[in-house]
Amino acid sequence: QVQLVESGGGLVQAGGSLRLSCVVSGGTFSTYSMGWFRQAPGKEREFVAADSRSGVSTYYTDSVKGRFTIFRDGAKNTVFLQMNSLKPEDTALYYCAAGRDGRVYTSRWDYDYWGQGTQVTVST
Repeated sequence: QVQLVESGGGLVQAGGSLRLSCVVSGGTFSTYSMGWFRQAPGKEREFVAADSRSGVSTYYTDSVKGRFTIFRDGAKNTVFLQMNSLKPEDTALYYCAAGRDGRVYTSRWDYDYWGQGTQVTVST
């Protein structure tokens, strides 16, 4: 059974940084594409960032380009989301997801496995 466990969320002031982690177990991490999504109260879950199984191809939603970076550590079966210059509008529950076919996707429906989420709150 594939499990994803996120960590690293918290409360930070605007302009600050956080690094989210997502550990994948029970599957073959090197074959999965990985994505980060977020959901704010009353809103739909939205795409944030993704990388291909090789880690070479990455994609970001426009609002986080230049501020967020997705990267992975294959030895630790972990994908990270480095978030810099955080804004109050980045406040949300952040989820990581794994896609079995290894390609980069921006739609939540193309991912097969999900974590439970980690809360990020950015104060003014």
